[in-house]
Amino acid sequence: GAGLVQASRSLHTSSQSLAPVPPLPEKGGKVRHGIFPEELFQLLYPKTGVTGPYMLGTGLLIYMLSKEIYVINHETFAAASIGAVIIYGVKKFGPKVAAFADKLNEDKVARAQEVKDLAMSSLAQAIEDEKKEQWRAEGRSLLFDAKRNNVAMLLETNYRERLHMVTNEVKRRLDYQIALQDLRRRMEASLLSRSVDTHLSVFQEKASIAKCIADLNALAKTTQAQAAA
Repeated sequence: GAGLVQASRSLHTSSQSLAPVPPLPEKGGKVRHGIFPEELFQLLYPKTGVTGPYMLGTGLLIYMLSKEIYVINHETFAAASIGAVIIYGVKKFGPKVAAFADKLNEDKVARAQEVKDLAMSSLAQAIEDEKKEQWRAEGRSLLFDAKRNNVAMLLETNYRERLHMVTNEVKRRLDYQIALQDLRRRMEASLLSRSVDTHLSVFQEKASIAKCIADLNALAKTTQAQAAA
């Protein structure tokens, strides 16, 4: 488990490289005569020329035979026969087997690519869904802010309405008090005017009576004076 992975990582002395790993080649390198790599000929070509690798191989074979490092016996002929049969089989049936193997490989690659594409599409859809959910989450915060502002506006509106109601009620009561005071003043003025009119009428009556009496007295004196003469 994790302990084995940690133990295997602790054995590495060099730091891990994060560079991408190059893909494996789909086809093998070039060879000559079926088994000798082309790189060997290209390595010896600058120093030995074109025939250098062949002369090197021939010299090594002669050296091994002359020194009896390799002794030719019946196993050698059997190996040569088996090798010839293998070479014939490779030359005869190799292209068909290679085509069949390539077809199997292509089918595997196609299935793996299909699975990869399906996984990529599902992951892309999951990413899009996640982005959409994040966008919705951001929109939800904006919606909450809008609702909070609406609630604040409703509270402010209710406060204003109640304040306006209180103001109207206070104004109505003040208007009532003012009207009541005006009524009282008018009533007092009316009573005062009536009282003044009453006093004036009484005074005028007294004055008129006194004048009448004075006129009568003057008339009586005048009449007496005329009678005496």
